[in-house]
Amino acid sequence: MPLPLNDRQFAFWRLRRTGLANVGIAERFSISRQAVSKALLAMDRKVEETLLAMAHANQIDVERLNAEIGVLFGHSVPFDAAAIVFVSADRGVQVWYEHEGDCGACPRYARCIELLWDYADELGIALTKTDDPTRMANELFAKLREVV
Repeated sequence: MPLPLNDRQFAFWRLRRTGLANVGIAERFSISRQAVSKALLAMDRKVEETLLAMAHANQIDVERLNAEIGVLFGHSVPFDAAAIVFVSADRGVQVWYEHEGDCGACPRYARCIELLWDYADELGIALTKTDDPTRMANELFAKLREVV
């Protein structure tokens, strides 16, 4: 089930994820707080369903899930590794497997750095380890685990 990334409900969800209260979202869109609350409840269900579907498709056993932030922590059965499924407002639903790799030799090095950097920015999380995707991911997801 793809998320409606250009939908108004998703816009509300993104704003709430940045810390804007429902009343602020309602004022920004000139609608009632009740309409915002109803839309966010529906969006949370869609996010949860999407995260669970992605986990199921990738054979990830769910450990923790937070639909308001858009993140699922679990364990990949086939890879025997920790796995994170997350919703990026700009990149859609992503799966990250915790691993130790030779990132410097990987052709996806820049893409991984950009993905993690963008996702951290979306969540307002400052990263100190920015030269290696594996270390960036470890830091980012450790900080996320603290709030989930």
